Amino acid sequence: MKIVGLITEYNPFHNGHLHHIKEARRITGADAVIVVMSGDYVQRGVPAVMPKRLRAEMALSCGASAVFELPVCYAAGSAEYFAMGSVSLLDSLGVVDSICFGSECNDLDALSHVADILSREPDDYRSLLRKNLKKGVSFPSARHDALLEYTQIPAYAALLDDPNNILGIEYLKALKKLHSHIAPFTIQREGSHYHDKKLSSENFSSASAIRSLLAYSGSTLSTDRSGGTFEDTDFSSILGELEEQVPSCCLELLKDYHRVQYPVYQNDFSIILKYKLLNKHPGSLVRYQDVSEELANRICTQLNNFFNYKQFAELIKTKETTQTRVNRALLHIMLGLKKNDMAEYMTNGYHYYARLLGCRKDCSKLISLIAKESRLPLLARLSESESLPDTGQKMLRNDILASNLYMSVVTDKFKTAFQNEYKQALLKV
Repeated sequence: MKIVGLITEYNPFHNGHLHHIKEARRITGADAVIVVMSGDYVQRGVPAVMPKRLRAEMALSCGASAVFELPVCYAAGSAEYFAMGSVSLLDSLGVVDSICFGSECNDLDALSHVADILSREPDDYRSLLRKNLKKGVSFPSARHDALLEYTQIPAYAALLDDPNNILGIEYLKALKKLHSHIAPFTIQREGSHYHDKKLSSENFSSASAIRSLLAYSGSTLSTDRSGGTFEDTDFSSILGELEEQVPSCCLELLKDYHRVQYPVYQNDFSIILKYKLLNKHPGSLVRYQDVSEELANRICTQLNNFFNYKQFAELIKTKETTQTRVNRALLHIMLGLKKNDMAEYMTNGYHYYARLLGCRKDCSKLISLIAKESRLPLLARLSESESLPDTGQKMLRNDILASNLYMSVVTDKFKTAFQNEYKQALLKV
């Protein structure tokens, strides 16, 4: 059985994701598609617009064979941590032959060459990177300029301008570091740019554009916007706009769970974040992942100006720190994700379990194969976690707390019954 692995967020699932699944099968000749997906929080450092099981159901309905949850410490991490966590999980399953990711450039050789430079960090490159960081620019800008100066090839540096290229480079770095046998493939990202906010006439809109449209669908419940008013948009008209942008089965799920499980925004967590910050001081804040001493001081200095989550994240941003880095730092504080814990995970094998969110009913042979070949315990139910080592228990507790917190917000916002992680059954489609 040939198996391809995909690393995803599906926030939410759209036509581009369906194209990815189909193309991954085609170019690799895979019999099955294993998806590693972020849980209830995504790599930009914000909550997903809808719960993980709803997104997993969309993926399974559209051709994924099985969906595994990426632990929250990696899902909400930098591109490097996100990639290493995802690739190492796929590698640990022991059955994945290939990995297929989308990129803006669709040039595996160029991506591999840059990945090699960034993995080795030659002395001359490292010196250029330090020089640029001293200018007070953000790390992404410093790295871009250092790579340009080192290679003298503008096309290589330009790869770092696009988010999917950056993730692709990090996936390749992770494969090299792990000495993995998994073969990499890339496909051209279709349609809209990652950050495009408007729907595409070519029916390949970005997740950002779809999320922006869904924001209007929950306008009377929305805490995503600060200031200003606008008319509530009829959801049927929004579904009409999305009809050509998402697979039909996903459209039905969007209809069924609207204002029942989604939309969820960053600002829905405002009071939780403020409570966490009120209990902290700069010395305690620097223990959390992505929180520097400067950022910790700025958080405490500006705390009296906290009005909501999104506004505060924008308030404490500086030219040296990207907005995404600030978002991740605040999310790590809220979820209790600490630097020491991450260092422990990274130095002791990255993973301690493979948590299966769902699978297709016709993929029992695949699940049996994974259970046999995986270097990790396969968790289909949380009751199976008692034998995990202490470090694994700690990682799993972080995942459970993060999901229970997310579902608590869903419960409060939409007045639905709370769904504790321990009560969740394996999803089968």
